[in-house]
Formats: sequence, C-alpha cells, structure tokens
Amino acid sequence: MKLLDQDALVVGRITSAHGIKGWVKIMSFTDPIENVFSYQPWFLRGAEGWQPVELSGSRQQGKAWVAQINQCNDRTQAETEFVGREIAIPKDALPPAGEGEYYWQELVGLRVRLTSGEDVGVVKSLLATGANDVLVVKGDQHSLDRRERLIPWVPEQFILEVNLEEGWLEADWSPDF
Repeated sequence: MKLLDQDALVVGRITSAHGIKGWVKIMSFTDPIENVFSYQPWFLRGAEGWQPVELSGSRQQGKAWVAQINQCNDRTQAETEFVGREIAIPKDALPPAGEGEYYWQELVGLRVRLTSGEDVGVVKSLLATGANDVLVVKGDQHSLDRRERLIPWVPEQFILEVNLEEGWLEADWSPDF
C-alpha cells in the first residue's frame, strides 16, 4: 500500500531508541495517547515517501510509550533507521467525527471570520490547554491585519459556525484580542 502526502495524517513521531533490542519511544499526537497503536500499519516518511511498517509490540514504559517495529532488533538500527521519523496513517482510517465534532486536521486551513464580518486569517494550528483547545489564527494578505490571534475553541460561545465545505468558521471574538 502506498500513501501519498495529501492522504497522510501525522499521528506521532519516533523520538528516540529505547533499550538495546530495537524498541523506540513514541510521541503520540492522538487523544488518548495510546490510540496511536490502534492504527496499523503505520507509515514512516523516508527518502522515498511514506513507507509502511508493522509493529511487533507496544507498551507503556513509565510515562512514555514504546514500540518495536518488525525486523528491528537492535538499538543501532532503531537509531539510524527510525528515530526522528513522523508516523502517519491514511486520513480515511479515522472513524467519522460525530455531529458537531471535528478533527483538528479538518480545522487547520479554515478562514476565520468574526461576527462583525471581519476576516482575521487562517487557522494554522490548535493548542491543547487543558480547559479547552485554542485555535491559532494567523492573519494574511486577505485579512484585517497580519496578527496572530488565539481564539478559544468553545462551540456556541465563541465558535458559532463551522463550514468545512466552504472552508471557513465564524467566531464571536473581538479583533482587538
């Protein structure tokens, strides 16, 4: 199976080798963290694009998560072939979001307009803050200014409408913030 960039969803990264038997530490971008292991196969970006890999094991190790990639049996191989590589899955491997729910990757790239009608830019990323997620909105040549704004993701209070088909969302937010 081949995975193209436009079909890939990055769900984690291999951060370091773990032990001497080829295990690697995983930084997961999923919630909960261990969901990264639910998606198989993983695809790792290499010089020739996304290459599939299968896991032969995974486990929690203290506060971290570790995995062993098939055919990787020593630390040197883990360090040279896998450390630093992104982990992706096909976007269509995700279950559909529920009504009124969105995956972060669906929100990145949406234009943000305020209830006042002003365009304040494009969602560049999201931050998890504990209380609620936060949209990082960057102004561009089509927006009110080029400022970066942080808008809390609080549906029905600050986020009034999301239109994925047309590529925008409406926020009840002051352009001064």
